[in-house]
Amino acid sequence: MHMADALLSPPVGGLMLAAGVAAIGVSVKKIGSGGGGLDEKKIPMMGVMGAFVFAGQMINFTIPGTGSSGHIGGGVLLAAILGPFPALITLASVLLIQCLFFADGGLLAYGCNVVNMAVIPCLLAFPFIYKPIVAKGLSKKTISVAAVLSVVVGLQLGAFGVVLETLVSGVTELPFGTFVLLMQPIHLAIGLVEGVVTAAVLCFVHSAHPELLESAISGGNNADGNSAGGNSAGGKRIRTVVVVFAVLSALIAGGLSILASSNPDGLEWAMEKTAGTAELEREGPVFQAAAGAVEKTAFLPDYALKDGEGSGGETALAGIVGSVITVIIAGGAGLLIHATRAARRVTQEKKAV
Repeated sequence: MHMADALLSPPVGGLMLAAGVAAIGVSVKKIGSGGGGLDEKKIPMMGVMGAFVFAGQMINFTIPGTGSSGHIGGGVLLAAILGPFPALITLASVLLIQCLFFADGGLLAYGCNVVNMAVIPCLLAFPFIYKPIVAKGLSKKTISVAAVLSVVVGLQLGAFGVVLETLVSGVTELPFGTFVLLMQPIHLAIGLVEGVVTAAVLCFVHSAHPELLESAISGGNNADGNSAGGNSAGGKRIRTVVVVFAVLSALIAGGLSILASSNPDGLEWAMEKTAGTAELEREGPVFQAAAGAVEKTAFLPDYALKDGEGSGGETALAGIVGSVITVIIAGGAGLLIHATRAARRVTQEKKAV
């Protein structure tokens, strides 16, 4: 559901970019103040879970009988493991990497993609749907129900957000009535699949290290009131989870990504049905500047070499490279925020003395 620049007017793109940056800023501030649920042992999880979502988004699964495909968004999954604010920063990092290095999603559309794919699932679907359900007791049943419902609602809201953004942008090729009647059902089907995948992953995490899920719900503390992974046993469990997801990310990005469906994703499918094409054209200095910037930074556009043939090997290479970059940037963001928070705490303690 990555939006391209051609789906937006510059004013709408600029406004949504401001909204996306503001959401990232609020998340950084929340974590920096100690209220975001990010402790030192969760920092590696930001990197490795970001890589897992990056790899997962490369696998488009076919929606039977439609000629369309979909991929996971990962917002609810990340929020349920990391907490909503670290999850938003992690997913915003993934979207930025996809945009700049792989030309997946426009630069002008980055703010829309952050709001539709990160803000909505992490800051709306997770706290208002997922948390109330699992707050009654973490079990495979409650986790599964919460995961499916929150993912479906989050994706429906995100898809509707795309429709509204194109409407306000005056994209006449995509009339509201037709576009919304195609976008919502296809993303309902995609959401159901993603919900099941999210439930399966979270049930695994619950079996391997339930304190992680408890921590995300409580805002940083586990059921005993201690930081998740705060003892040696917890530390070993979180290391095991990190290793498992690192291996899965490598396998998905470097192997399973080759098997992804070639059908258009839900947004492209809805555009083709509505406008007859999945690639609209827009002219103007803003669009040219945004496209020019991405052209300079994207060394693996569309997950292939610039002069390559788009082979499976190139896709696997792009998956591995993207996953490594995600680990560095998402994990680095968590480390930087944590270090800044620690330094601020030391300064406050010295002033108090």
